[in-house]
Amino acid sequence: MASELTKRTSPSEAARILVVDDEPRLVDALASLLNSCGYDVTEAYGGNQACELADTSHYDLALIDLRMPEVDGFAVMAHFENRQPECGIIVISGESSFTAVSRALRRGALDYIRKPYDPEELIATVKGVVGKQTLLKAHEDVQGRLEKSEALHRYIVNSSPDIVFMLDAHGRFCFINSKIESLLGYKPAELCGKHFRHILDDRDVARGTYALNAPDISADNPRTLEIRLKTRGSRRANRYFEVTAFPIAPQSWTHNSNTQGDGSGHKACYYGTARDVTERKEAEAFINFQAYHDLLTRLPNRALFKDRLELAITHARRAKQKLAVMFLDLDRFKVINDTLGHAMGDRLLQSVTQRLEGCLRKGDTLSRFGGDEFTLLLPSIHGKEDVSQIARKLIKTLKAPFQLDEHQVFIGVSIGIAVYPEAGSNMDQLIQNADIAMYHVKARGKDSYRFFSESMSIDSTHRLDLERDLRMALERSELRVFYQPQVCASTNRIVGLEALVRWQHPERGLLYPRDFLGLAEETKLIGQLSEQVLNQACKDVGHWVRSGHSDLRLAVNLSPIEVEHPRFVETLIERINANDFPPGNLEIEITENVIMNDLEQISQKLRELASLNVRIAIDDFGTGYSSLNYIHRLPIHTLKVDQSFVKAIRNGADDACIVNAIVAMAHGLKLQIIAEGVETIKQLEYLRALGCHQIQGFFYGPAQSAADINNLLMQTRLQNAVSG
Repeated sequence: MASELTKRTSPSEAARILVVDDEPRLVDALASLLNSCGYDVTEAYGGNQACELADTSHYDLALIDLRMPEVDGFAVMAHFENRQPECGIIVISGESSFTAVSRALRRGALDYIRKPYDPEELIATVKGVVGKQTLLKAHEDVQGRLEKSEALHRYIVNSSPDIVFMLDAHGRFCFINSKIESLLGYKPAELCGKHFRHILDDRDVARGTYALNAPDISADNPRTLEIRLKTRGSRRANRYFEVTAFPIAPQSWTHNSNTQGDGSGHKACYYGTARDVTERKEAEAFINFQAYHDLLTRLPNRALFKDRLELAITHARRAKQKLAVMFLDLDRFKVINDTLGHAMGDRLLQSVTQRLEGCLRKGDTLSRFGGDEFTLLLPSIHGKEDVSQIARKLIKTLKAPFQLDEHQVFIGVSIGIAVYPEAGSNMDQLIQNADIAMYHVKARGKDSYRFFSESMSIDSTHRLDLERDLRMALERSELRVFYQPQVCASTNRIVGLEALVRWQHPERGLLYPRDFLGLAEETKLIGQLSEQVLNQACKDVGHWVRSGHSDLRLAVNLSPIEVEHPRFVETLIERINANDFPPGNLEIEITENVIMNDLEQISQKLRELASLNVRIAIDDFGTGYSSLNYIHRLPIHTLKVDQSFVKAIRNGADDACIVNAIVAMAHGLKLQIIAEGVETIKQLEYLRALGCHQIQGFFYGPAQSAADINNLLMQTRLQNAVSG
C-alpha cells in the first residue's frame, strides 16, 4: 500500500499526458517540452485520434485545443467525461472569448491556457494540476479504508487539497485539518473550540449561519455555498471557498477517538469541506469586468452603459422623471493620435477620462463608447438647464492643455444631448438622437453642445442616402469646380479666382457646399473631395496662367481636418507639383479658429508654405478670435472681411464700423484686404473709399463654370489689347 501511494504522489514523471491539437507542429513542440520534464507523453493529431486513444489507453491528464476540424475540443472533453472521467483536462487554445472560456470551465476543464503560451507557465500549470490530480486520486483510493485505519484517515485528511472540518452542535470547531494553515494562516489547535463565525468574512456571516441551520440539511442533502473566509493578518486578502457541510449521522461516527485540538470525537455533529476557489472567482470577476468595461479607461463599455440606460428609463417612466443622454466626441484627437502615436493617444484618453469623471454627479454613468467617443447618462434631471450646466462644465474642463511628456496638446469636445422622453422613449432612440445632435455640433464649428430637435431627425433621415450618393459621386466625377472672380477695386481687373465646389447630383440637380460639405467631413471623405477639387482647379487656372494671365491667383478653401493633418504641407505640395501649378499663384484660405486650435503646429506649417511662395489668407475675418498677436506672428498675406460685416454697409459709417476697423488694421499691418459678399454699388463705393484692395461678390457675378470664366478672361484680354 505504501509503495502504491508513493508511486501515485511521487514526481510528475509518472504521469501520462495526452496532447491534442490539429496542428502537428504545435503538437510536436508541446510534446517535446513535456518529455523534457519527464512526463510520459502521447500525441494526438486532431479530435478523432484523441477519442480513439481515449478508448484504448488511460491518461492522467489531457491538454486539448478547442478549435479543431471535424471533432472540436468540446467534443473531445465530452468523450473523456464518458470514458475517463478521472482524467484531468487543461485547455490550450487561441480562443479567448468569455463564452469559450466559460464553456470550457463548465465542461470540467481544470485550467485554461491561452496561445501563445509561456513554456514556464505551462509547465507550472501542468505540474500543479498533476499534483492535485495525484492528491485527489490518493484521496479516492483510501476513502474506502477510513473505517479500518485511523492513521490513514488522518493522512488523507491532512493531505487533502481542501480544508476538512467538523463542528459540534453549537457550531464550534472540534476538528480541522492542517490545510487551514497553508491557505488561511491559522493553526488547527487555535481554532478548535471557537465558533466557525470566527473565520467568516463579516459580509457572509448571515449566509453561513443560515445555511448550517437550514431545516432541510442532511447527509443526503448537504448544503453547498460560496463564501469568503478571513485570512490571518490584515495584509492578506480574504479568500473565496466552496463550502460543503452536512450533519453526521450518529450511527456512522465512532466515538472512541479524540479529534485534533481541544475537542473530542463524540462532540462532532457536522462534517464539511472547504475548497479554495479564489483563483476561479478572480478569473470570473476579471472576465466579467472585461465583458462590461473598457480596459484602457476602466470605464463602463457600451454594453454596460446600455444596461444602465435601460434601467434608468424604466425608473424614469415609473417616477415620471426626465433623464438625459450625452454623446461626446473629442475634437482633434485623431490628429494628436496620428502625430504622437497610439501610446500617447491612449494616455490622452486616460487623462480625459479623469477630467470628465471629476464633473459627474453621484449616480451619473460615463462610458467609453469606442475610439474617442464617450456617452454620459444623467438620470433624474429637472430640465435642460441642469444638462446645459454639466455640458458647459465638461467643455470647460477639457479646454486646459494636456501635458504628454514634452508635448502640450489641446483638444475640445462636441456634445450632443437627447432628453427623455422628448427626444426618445427608448434606449436606441436616445443614443441615436444624441449622436445626431453631436454631428450637428461638429458641422457648426465643434467644441460646443446642442440638444436634439425634430428638425435634426428630418435631416438625418436622408443622411445615409446622401452619404451613399456622395461616395458614388467621387467615383463618377460628379463634382464640379466653379470660380468666383476677385476683382481689383481700383482697376476692375480680375486678379484672382476662388475655387468653389458644386455637386451635379443626378436626381437633385446642382447642390451647393452647404448641402454636403458637413457630411463629407463627418464621413472622412473631405480629403478625397478636396483632392479632386484642387486637381481640377490647378488644371483650369494653370491653363489660364500659361495663356497670358501670369498674375492670376487661385484661392482655395481648406477644411480644418486637412490643415490639422500631420502631412498637410507635404500632401498639398505633392498635388501642386503633380499638376505643374506655380506655387506663387496659389492662395490658401483658412479660418482663425483652425489657427488658434493649435497655434504652434499650424504656425510651423504656414511658414513652410510661405517659404515656397504660397500665399496665406484668413477667411471670414472678424468672426473668430481676431487676435493681433497671431496676425503679427504668422506669414499672413490677406484678410477676407466676412460678408456679414459688408452687409452692414447701408446707412453710413455707423453701420460699418467693424469694416472700417478691419481695413484700417490691415493697412497698418501692410496686408491685402478682400471684401466678400459685395452686392450693391453703395457697398462698392464705400469700400473703395476706405481703400479696400479687392472685391468679391454678386456685384461682379456669382461663381461660374470654367467655360464661363474662360470666356470672361478672353473678353478682358481683348479689352486690354484694344485699350493698349
